[in-house]
Amino acid sequence: MSMQQQIEDAIQQAFSVWIMDIKNESNMHAGPATESHYKLVLVSDDFANISRVKRHQMVYKTLAKQMAQIHALALHTYTLEEWKQQGGAVPDSPLCAGQNKT
Repeated sequence: MSMQQQIEDAIQQAFSVWIMDIKNESNMHAGPATESHYKLVLVSDDFANISRVKRHQMVYKTLAKQMAQIHALALHTYTLEEWKQQGGAVPDSPLCAGQNKT
């Protein structure tokens, strides 16, 4: 099973998900690893009245097994109301500092 599928499965089991979008962004980063950098957008009312730091801790705890094999995970966590208020926009991920080295 791919790392992306493992992440998706773990999140589905742990959270009440309205929206989940996971992207493998490993191609944007230096190095040969093909499953090392991910961006996760997660919209869940499980995040109601919870700080951004605590939300991220919840996700990291859920993905503890997978995190041992992932170099980077960009998290964007929202309640459904927050998601609607921002119009569903998510910032682009930056290139890895080593991406443009020659």
